[in-house]
Amino acid sequence: MQKNNDHSGYILLKNFKTFNSKLRSKIFKFTMPEYTIFSLYAIIIGIIAGLGAVLFHNSLEMLNALFFEQTTNGLYFFGTAVVIILPAIGMLIQSFMIKGFPKISKRKGVSDVIKAVAFRGGHISFRTTIFHFIAPAICIGTGGTLGPEGPAAQIGAGMASKIGEILGLSATKVRIFTAAGAAAAISAIFNSPLGGVFFALEIVLLNDFQTPTFSALILASVTGSTVSRIFLGNDPPFIFSTPHIGNYSNFYLYIIVGLFAGILSLLFIRYSSSVDHLFKHKIYKHIPQWVGMLIVGLLVGISGYFYSEIFGVGYKAINEILASSITWKVVLILLVLKFVLVPLTLGSGAFGGMFSPSLFLGACFGYLFAYSLNYFWGLNLDPVIFILISMGAMLGGINTIPISSILIIFEMTQNYSFILPLMLAVIISTTLVQIVIKGSIQVKHLEAEGYKIKAGKELNILKSIKVSDLKLDTIGLLDENTPLPKLVAKIIESPNSTFYTVDSEGKINGAITESELRPIIIDYETLKNVIVAKDVINPKIMTIDLSDDLDYVLKLFSKKDLDQFPVIDKENPDKILGAISRQQVLKAYNHESLKYNLADGLSTELKSMEQDDSAKIAKGFSIFELKVPLQFTGKTLSELKLRNEYKVEVLMIKKSHSILDDNEEESILTPDPGYVLQREDLLVLFGQDDKIADFVKVCKDKRTF
Repeated sequence: MQKNNDHSGYILLKNFKTFNSKLRSKIFKFTMPEYTIFSLYAIIIGIIAGLGAVLFHNSLEMLNALFFEQTTNGLYFFGTAVVIILPAIGMLIQSFMIKGFPKISKRKGVSDVIKAVAFRGGHISFRTTIFHFIAPAICIGTGGTLGPEGPAAQIGAGMASKIGEILGLSATKVRIFTAAGAAAAISAIFNSPLGGVFFALEIVLLNDFQTPTFSALILASVTGSTVSRIFLGNDPPFIFSTPHIGNYSNFYLYIIVGLFAGILSLLFIRYSSSVDHLFKHKIYKHIPQWVGMLIVGLLVGISGYFYSEIFGVGYKAINEILASSITWKVVLILLVLKFVLVPLTLGSGAFGGMFSPSLFLGACFGYLFAYSLNYFWGLNLDPVIFILISMGAMLGGINTIPISSILIIFEMTQNYSFILPLMLAVIISTTLVQIVIKGSIQVKHLEAEGYKIKAGKELNILKSIKVSDLKLDTIGLLDENTPLPKLVAKIIESPNSTFYTVDSEGKINGAITESELRPIIIDYETLKNVIVAKDVINPKIMTIDLSDDLDYVLKLFSKKDLDQFPVIDKENPDKILGAISRQQVLKAYNHESLKYNLADGLSTELKSMEQDDSAKIAKGFSIFELKVPLQFTGKTLSELKLRNEYKVEVLMIKKSHSILDDNEEESILTPDPGYVLQREDLLVLFGQDDKIADFVKVCKDKRTF
């Protein structure tokens, strides 16, 4: 029954997509230019993403009023000490959400939006969007000392992705509109349309500038900002007197601010990285995550009990610093607390953004810088100008986004009088950070996870799939002392072509394939009572870890003549979890390609190689597209044995069209061993460069094309 329901659901979805496609073509195609349709979609995305950001903002405001505002509707009737446990409760709830939804919880913030746009065809599941609406709202709403920007960008991008899929847009357009959704959400949160545009360009798209993308970003971002102004008003979040820049002889001070802000940003980045590593690789090896998050929540609560300014987003505290209504001692304490607690909160597993904490740190530093010069050197500097400039410099330095930082500060303050000092400090701070860390912080985070980013593109899509993402095959295990008759019977009866032997302690000590048994079966009658499994095993076995990616696994299959590898968990290497087969890897590749049109990620590389339709995806390995040679026509893949004969893998079979084209998903087939190749088919091959070259040469020499 369930299977029929699933099939019915698939038919309904298919019919909807067909209907939607026909409807769009009839309504739009002959009445509006393509660019007009594209623009309308961008505006729709801006409205939806803007509404999502407004709803998220209002959720935070509501929780803040409930928990922290001293009103009769708040929780202060429990006593002011209740604020100590509120962040701990919020962290505890988040830890339970992580436990209940482990995979979704890992798709966190702006980093996941980058991955979605770079190599998932812009796809963000709606469940992920809902999860990352609720979890950050709980974190920030209960006093977590983080910002709303990262979650808002993910919410906007997720909603845009879903709209794109509902409208039946191509993967290329979904990618563009997913980035546009993030831009619209940031624009709505900061009331900064240009800041939203360059946020998407600098962070989400990793500076991958294209004209259609830029148009969509502008339209969506301006629309998102308009939605925000309708519902939230147009008042700037920061209130201050007109900043006094001073004469040009003081500009060297802004250079010093930029340098110090860059150094402070580097210290913050290093500290954050160390804290993250400490939690993941040490603390959580010894205690459950909920315990660690609970302790961090209590630290935030205790700190906030004495200095409530650190709770939540912190814009109110920034305004107090701008008004110089807080003493320098308190500002120094707030700087230290924010610096220490933000990485602890994020590193322990909480959900939230880094922009607001960056602005908070910048405000504290700028005030202390101006105060110090006025106090110790007797200068008469305006603290406001140094606070605003430091906010931009810290925002740019910590997040390596120079242009976005400049524009966000301008649009949030609605004041352009300090453009030169701000640009000077932001560029110096950001440049210093990028020189030291050798790139942008976003790319560094992705590279640390194993992704190879080049010019904003992920050239090896198998990197994005981990072994842990797959449902493992059952593994054929035999006791090492299994007698030959039982061994032969097992191999004949089982679908597995490879068996693994285990010793008395349950540890794998060898592999047995059909090739090892063939010479023995010839003398079966003589050897059946003499030979046991351990006499014929191949002791050189290769195991795969759950954390390995399929790029690594496929390379192993290319080098080893095996159909499967046993899978273990590196935390408990003696425990065998199952097996991963060559066919599983290829199916996973095809599934991701069909679902997200990831082949589009290779299009730029492939289009520049018209002669051989190949793309390098890693050192020594290529993907190659080849029209079925004439001598292969009418034969099955199992008959051709391309892997055995030529050491190349068939990743997919494309009917009629080039993989470079943007066509329907049905034209791509999984390489079933029994599939009969047709003359118009295209084989998408994977293998080592020399093997691919040898195979193509053989085909050309035999004039088989």
